[in-house]
Amino acid sequence: MSDARSDAARYAAQRAAGEQPTTGSDEQSRGTGLTAENSSAVVESAIQQAIRRGEFDNLPGAGKPLEGLGTHHDPDWWLRRKIETENLSGLGPPALRLRVDNAELENQLDLESRESRVREILEDFNRRVVEARRQLQGGPPVVTPTRDVDGEVRAWQDRRAARAALAREAAAADAPAPRRRRWFAR
Repeated sequence: MSDARSDAARYAAQRAAGEQPTTGSDEQSRGTGLTAENSSAVVESAIQQAIRRGEFDNLPGAGKPLEGLGTHHDPDWWLRRKIETENLSGLGPPALRLRVDNAELENQLDLESRESRVREILEDFNRRVVEARRQLQGGPPVVTPTRDVDGEVRAWQDRRAARAALAREAAAADAPAPRRRRWFAR
């Protein structure tokens, strides 16, 4: 087995002797490269060289315990981790998705600027709740209530008016006071 220094020395010696220098790829093509016996030694020496160069210093998670070590075995651990890291939503039984949608519905409505769009969102939400109640696919029960469309539209209009009033007050507070004209300045 050889490392980079001995390969470089062999290359320089062959070149000084006027021979055609051989490289590691030439040796591997002739069959003198990695074998089953020395492949683990090659890998180990590459790791040791990287450690000496400091390539494993300051890696993320260094000195921290491994996640999930010592807990029960979960065959779907990779799926749960993917959902957490990618912040995926819309997965799971309809009852749980509706609970999340119900909690976030006001924020979603507040982003809309047209009443017709607010009504569409509320009608779609109510349709999904009724549909989930009709289907008996198992899972947790659907306890999410439907929303009163007219009541929610009024609440949306009230929240929108309150935000507009706050914006006007903030704009008035930030506006510079009008300058008073002095009587002697002409």
